[in-house]
Amino acid sequence: MTYRRWFVVGVAVAVVGALIAAFTIFYGNFSPRGYVEDHFSRSSGRDIGAQAVAYTSKQSPSQVSKEITDAWQPADQYVDGSGVYLRYDDDSVVILPLAVGSVILLEKMSTAYPRYHRVVGNSWGWGRGSTVRGGGPGAGK
Repeated sequence: MTYRRWFVVGVAVAVVGALIAAFTIFYGNFSPRGYVEDHFSRSSGRDIGAQAVAYTSKQSPSQVSKEITDAWQPADQYVDGSGVYLRYDDDSVVILPLAVGSVILLEKMSTAYPRYHRVVGNSWGWGRGSTVRGGGPGAGK
């Protein structure tokens, strides 16, 4: 009887693993970066160096932002006349207007924060557990 119980548990674990694998194959990457890569057109000519990878859409920045934030809620969001700036734990998604549509720039926060700080100011904090405070005497007080 003990062998039967382990067999049932083994089959259940195998079924769950197969379902997870199938979901991953059919629905792609599980991150904001993966969502952009899967849903928008790559535009390497609009990249900013090697740091900011560009994609395009025929939709306006506000429409693109809504689509992305409906799928992946950002940690912080800043919107002004220049575009939409989304901060996630490790990545930023910056959506800027084009004559027709938008350019979507994916970038790691380590390079995006210094690049866009003049626009977003203090509205973009760092990821969970991080701080913009210095680490000198009295830090954390």
